[in-house]
Amino acid sequence: MATRDTGRTGPAAPDVVVVGGGVIGLTTAWRAAQRGLATVVVDPRPGGGAAGVAAGMLAAVTELHHGEETLLALNLASADRYPAFAAELTEATGVDVGYRACGTLAVARDADDRARLRESHLLMRRCGLDVAWLTGRECRRLEPMLDPGVRGGLRVDGDHQVDPRPLVEALRTACRSVGVGWRREAATELLVSGGRAVGVALSGGDRLTAAQTVLAAGAHSGTLAGLPPEVAVPVRPVQGEILRLRDLPGRPPLLGRTVRAVVRGTEVYLVPRVSGELVVGATSDERGWDTRVTAGGVYQLLRDAHELVPGIAELPLLETRAGLRPTTPDNAPLLGPTALPGLQLATGHHRNGVLLAPITGEVLADALTGGELPDHARPFHAGRFAGSTEARVPS
Repeated sequence: MATRDTGRTGPAAPDVVVVGGGVIGLTTAWRAAQRGLATVVVDPRPGGGAAGVAAGMLAAVTELHHGEETLLALNLASADRYPAFAAELTEATGVDVGYRACGTLAVARDADDRARLRESHLLMRRCGLDVAWLTGRECRRLEPMLDPGVRGGLRVDGDHQVDPRPLVEALRTACRSVGVGWRREAATELLVSGGRAVGVALSGGDRLTAAQTVLAAGAHSGTLAGLPPEVAVPVRPVQGEILRLRDLPGRPPLLGRTVRAVVRGTEVYLVPRVSGELVVGATSDERGWDTRVTAGGVYQLLRDAHELVPGIAELPLLETRAGLRPTTPDNAPLLGPTALPGLQLATGHHRNGVLLAPITGEVLADALTGGELPDHARPFHAGRFAGSTEARVPS
């Protein structure tokens, strides 16, 4: 039964309550409803979370960092699912989610950056990834607007992109089409009865009960009142600022693929959209819940992007935004059942929330219907920080 996108729709006592209407929560709700579970999403602004700020890079390869080799397998598995995921969403909703298999070019601006990129190349090769080292001249042949001083780079054809804003729009529409309900309120407390989670209390005063509750509230997941001590949700906010520019009308696009680099030790990326928008990001700061855009952050991004692609100086600046990445101690997500029966987690995706949406929805649907995580998701089980001193969530 389809539902209207109003403040209060769906069954009064659903099978599943999903707390959080970001890209992870919406994908989880969509997949749960497709499995026949009556599902309600609780969020004051479904789709208004971090995805609205994200660049949408599906960068399983170029986001690889030392110590995150286990996470790489999950990222690659989700990236493999993206073409079918995007096509299914578009077919179900008529919304083009901006999926582009355009590839990524990771470049080095000076000798130090080149040495660092060489280290990344070695790590990628050790992990069996298909990447090609290019000279500076070869990089400029692919992207002629690169600065002549670029020293070399990596061509990564397997890293693609999606546009998070239409993606969220499509997910909201897809959820409505399979009967997902909405409560446009904040969840204020987890309800526990008889040793199990039984739903959430809402900011308007109602109590929404359900057989299972999924906590998918991004950086706010660990702040929900009522979480018992045996359930560790060590998710903290890591702030990131991002810019949106636009190509000049009547001129060819500045870039044809995503370009990213480390400039003076800080990462920067430029993501061109078919629409002519150019996304530049992103800073990474431990600033608590502060989402103000700073002059320093905008300056840093423009300075570093200008060193890579000087032509951006001519582009109009459309938007500056800041968002919060939900980050765990190991930068990997918390997935599936917790020590409290009836409560499952889908949070802590850090910089990979958009990338991991397809596999997270699949994993949670399996766990909600079968009670267990599939093998490929078990390294990211929700209880791995229980009892750890790292499991504290900052206030």
